Amino acid sequence: MRILIVEDDINLNRQLAEALKEAGYVVDTAFDGEEGHFLGDTEPYDAIILDIGLPEMDGITVLEKWRGAGRAVPVLLLTARDRWSDKVAGIDAGADDYVAKPFHVEEVLARIRALIRRAAGHASSEIVCGPVRLDTKSSKATVDGKTLKLTSHEYRLLAYLMHHKGEVVSRTELVEHMYDQDFDRDSNTIEVFVGRLRKKMGVDLIETVRGLGYRIQAPTNAN
Repeated sequence: MRILIVEDDINLNRQLAEALKEAGYVVDTAFDGEEGHFLGDTEPYDAIILDIGLPEMDGITVLEKWRGAGRAVPVLLLTARDRWSDKVAGIDAGADDYVAKPFHVEEVLARIRALIRRAAGHASSEIVCGPVRLDTKSSKATVDGKTLKLTSHEYRLLAYLMHHKGEVVSRTELVEHMYDQDFDRDSNTIEVFVGRLRKKMGVDLIETVRGLGYRIQAPTNAN
C-alpha cells in the first residue's frame, strides 16, 4: 500500500513517514501544495494525508483540484483543532476524514487503515481469504492460524492482493503500489515475490491470469 503525505512541517512529515513505513506502507512525501497536487495527480496512491495550511497552494484547493479531476483516492485531512470551519470546508471539498492537530500518530495510522479498508469494501480490520488472514492493524498474515514470516515486499504484495481480492491486478499496478516514486521499478520482480508467497503460504490461493496479472479469488463465505 502506497501513501502520500503532504505536510510542510518537516518534523511532523518525517514522524508520520517513519510510522507509516514501520507499519509496512510505501511512503512519498511533499512539503508544499503544488508538489503535493502534482504527485497526487500523477501517481497512484491508496490514501493521502493532506494538511490544510500549506505554502504555494492550500490543502483545500489541492483537494478540490483532485476531486475536480476525478481523483477518488481516500484523503485524510490534517486540521487545526480550533478551526471548525476548516473541517467543514475540507469535508465539503471531498475529504474522507480528518484529524485535528495535535494528534497521536497511532490515531492517524488507524484512520488510514480504515480509509483503505473502506475504499476496498472491507469493514473489518481483518481480511480473510480461505485459510489466509491478513490483520491490517498488526500488519501480520496467518495461514490456518500460523504466522507467515514475510519480507516487507512480500507483505505489501499480499496486502494489496487481499484488499483487492476477486480482482485481477496487473504487474504494473502492483509495482506502482509497492514502491515509492524514486525506486528503480522492475515488474519482473513481482513474479519472484509471488513465487515466494505461494511457497510460504503452502496453499493455492494466488491465481495467475495469463497476460493480465494475478488474482486472489475470494471464497463465497469470506469477509
